[in-house]
Amino acid sequence: MNDSMLDIQVIKSKKSTEDLIRFSIINIDKPSGPTSFQVSQFVKNSLNVNKTSHFGTLDPAVSGVLPVGIGRACRLNEYLMHRDKTYVGIMRVHQEISESKLNKIVEKFIGKIQQLPPVRSRVKRAVREREIKYFNILEIDGKDILFETQVQAGTYIRKICDDMGKEIGGAHMLELRRTQAGLFSEKDIHTLYDFENALNKFKDGEDKILRSMLVPGEIVTTIMPTIEVRKDVVKKCLTGSPIFLSFLKDKDHVKNLIEEGKICIISEDKFIGCYKFIGKEDLVAKPEFVLN
Repeated sequence: MNDSMLDIQVIKSKKSTEDLIRFSIINIDKPSGPTSFQVSQFVKNSLNVNKTSHFGTLDPAVSGVLPVGIGRACRLNEYLMHRDKTYVGIMRVHQEISESKLNKIVEKFIGKIQQLPPVRSRVKRAVREREIKYFNILEIDGKDILFETQVQAGTYIRKICDDMGKEIGGAHMLELRRTQAGLFSEKDIHTLYDFENALNKFKDGEDKILRSMLVPGEIVTTIMPTIEVRKDVVKKCLTGSPIFLSFLKDKDHVKNLIEEGKICIISEDKFIGCYKFIGKEDLVAKPEFVLN
């Protein structure tokens, strides 16, 4: 339980739409076709902001949840997106297989597995350990297998399908859609068409729809341990000062933190930034990202 996290709806209500745009995330329903970068650039150009950044790359052919950080929220990528992802997809097997045999093969891929990224991936091709939380077979239609899977961030679903295929005489991924990425899911997703329509209304003086799409960057406080500092030290914090024990509103709260973890610093209803927890003597944390 994060007792010190901020009330995101209250923070949102106090911000102008322009302020929201400078530090927010929009959950885009990426269509099949464009790259994740192209979608991010579309948001950037449409909003006329200096920077956007997509959180968690999707291959061009893959659709679904693609959070796009806007402005200063681009810095939140590493805190928000190194989390489990959920996908729904279709795997085509090269020869028909019984459900019972397929389930036995799937069982081998549940839990921690060793995975070598595909040849075309941008990351270094070295075997990595990844965790498959579940891989459920939803429907079998001839050689087409509809599945849902939840995996650790950085897992390649296409590679899972290919590796399963090696056990059953061949298989490949036919379609894939991401339905959840960390905090963001399909239930609060927005198509590019809806985004563009909301932006046009905003330019005409109606900001209600666009505001409803923007998620304040302060959302990060709902998933990270949060410590509150006294109001009189906020200025020091915003100029990059480390957090010392004497800064804290409640010094006992430090005892519950995990050593070397990531934490958020707040003061009342103000988000200060993301920090690396040190917890040695008087030094509580060092800044990694300060919202100033």
